[in-house]
Amino acid sequence: MVNPRATYDREFSEIQEDIIRLGSLVEQAIARSIECLEKRDPGLANQIIAEDEAINDLRFQLEEECLRLIARQQPAASDLRAVLSALSMVPEMERMADHASGIAKTVLRMGDEPLVKPLVNIPRMALTVREMLRDSLKAFVLRDTEAAKAIAQRDNEVDLLYKAVFDELIGIMARDPNSATRATYLLWCGHNLERIGDRVTNIAERIVFMTTGNLKELNR
Repeated sequence: MVNPRATYDREFSEIQEDIIRLGSLVEQAIARSIECLEKRDPGLANQIIAEDEAINDLRFQLEEECLRLIARQQPAASDLRAVLSALSMVPEMERMADHASGIAKTVLRMGDEPLVKPLVNIPRMALTVREMLRDSLKAFVLRDTEAAKAIAQRDNEVDLLYKAVFDELIGIMARDPNSATRATYLLWCGHNLERIGDRVTNIAERIVFMTTGNLKELNR
């Protein structure tokens, strides 16, 4: 006789493993996008853009798995919240990969033009959002509400770094209007990373919903 509880646990465990795999691919895409920016490597940029398709495919696969689990097992209460949270997290991660791809596309647009300034805060932003993403997946697996709330608070770090990038680049453009295009390239890169931080915050909100049943904005 089939045990519904055991079946649900097994199927959700498989979904959880695929979410971890998706998160790993997204984190790698973010890291490599900054690497290709630092090295101005068009080959790596094209590779990041091409590999985004695999992330898209995994997103749709995971969404189908979540919907099938709901249809077959009809979970309730905390089990349903867990599946719905997973269903919400997956597109957020896929969009993070799109932001990484956006940085790679910016590198291609830059061509051989020299950077308008050394890269300092943009790599720091990338490191912070990668840590946030990694920690959010741990909090998801461990059902750690307090960790999720702490992760959302770290978005303040990302916002402050982006403000520093923005202010510095606007200042450069004001002093030298001819640098506007090159400064705008870095603004785009910083904005993509700032949006990744926002999307990790959205994931943290879903983890809190999963563990408490309360759906509310964090750190807004």
